[in-house]
Amino acid sequence: MRTVLVTGLGGAGRTTVAAATALAAARSGQRVLLLSTDRDDTLGAVVGAPTGATPTEVAPGLWAARTDSGTHFRRELLALQERAGSLLDLLGANRLTDEELTELPGSEQFALLHALRARDAGNGHGSSSASHDLLVVDMPALPETLAVLALPEQLRRYLRRLLPAERQAARALRPMLAQLAGVPMPAQWLYETAARWDVELAAVQALIEDAGTTVRLVAEPGPAGADALRTARTGIALFGLRVDTLVANRVLPQDSPDTWLAMLAAQQQKCLTQWHEEWSPAAPPREARHLGRDPRGLDDLALLGEGLGPEAPVPAGALWEVEDRLADDDVLIWHLPLPGAVKDELSLVRRGDELVLTAGRFRRIVALPSALRRCTVSGAGLTDGVLRLRFTPDPQLWPRVQ
Repeated sequence: MRTVLVTGLGGAGRTTVAAATALAAARSGQRVLLLSTDRDDTLGAVVGAPTGATPTEVAPGLWAARTDSGTHFRRELLALQERAGSLLDLLGANRLTDEELTELPGSEQFALLHALRARDAGNGHGSSSASHDLLVVDMPALPETLAVLALPEQLRRYLRRLLPAERQAARALRPMLAQLAGVPMPAQWLYETAARWDVELAAVQALIEDAGTTVRLVAEPGPAGADALRTARTGIALFGLRVDTLVANRVLPQDSPDTWLAMLAAQQQKCLTQWHEEWSPAAPPREARHLGRDPRGLDDLALLGEGLGPEAPVPAGALWEVEDRLADDDVLIWHLPLPGAVKDELSLVRRGDELVLTAGRFRRIVALPSALRRCTVSGAGLTDGVLRLRFTPDPQLWPRVQ
């Protein structure tokens, strides 16, 4: 199943573009599920029909639904409380009930990840992903989307560090260790819970990294939109996300006799020219014209959806490639495309077999490819939006040819 994650700048019309994209695909003969994360049901207003947690058919071949972060939060917390029941009883804790639970900040992000996992696994509220050709997700604003999509990889790393799987082999020794140390050892349920979370997070991470998953950016052309996209572009590349297109929304007509509108249109066209230079051919911009009103209903979406149907996924392949130059220069070069990155805002720190890479306000900890783990970093340079790291083989670790 193809997945298109629609995000962009706040107020740029992400929900409208997501709905127009989904409708265009449905009218081309695909079976499409449109998923929104907006609890206020902005999606329902756009498609002209109320939406809920259960997918509802709003047009031939198009189903729409919204995530329910409150229900998900209560269900997960009560389940965790049940698994930790013995420990809570030992501590004399009073258990929480469903009626007194209110969701905490951050619950929406986890509900979104769960929804992506459920739709991909085909067990989301009775609607099997196998029955859909395309999943279009109306994501939060771009900064929050980048943080959410980075969560699975980050949380899995935290789980591996805090509760390493190999420690489970010593569970038979925990009672004895608890007596010797005088403190209780982690219960088996904790490791089992961590293992279950790791499986779920791995599935979501696989979906995000899949070649069939792309990001569709939405922005209104202008100086503010250009500055925000220029900053976010580095984060998009850092987290290895594939962008299929940049939708320039609410594009004004160029032939308006009104001087004020003509000036705004000229400003938009200047920005569009810049976007075509920066984003083509990898993610060629498309234009969605301004209707002169807030789009409402399927007819308006059809007008906007002309040319917004999902293209073929970006071809799969290594976004970060290792160049073998051992024969010539005795080095390996790791190419990391980081368009928009600024040299003064780059920071690199190697920690064992991992690389801590910071670009502006974005940070990612990545595992080194196996060949580079036996090398030392000998240099780095940023040229034309590509960070090149030079690695020299460590003679004590690199296999010698006899």
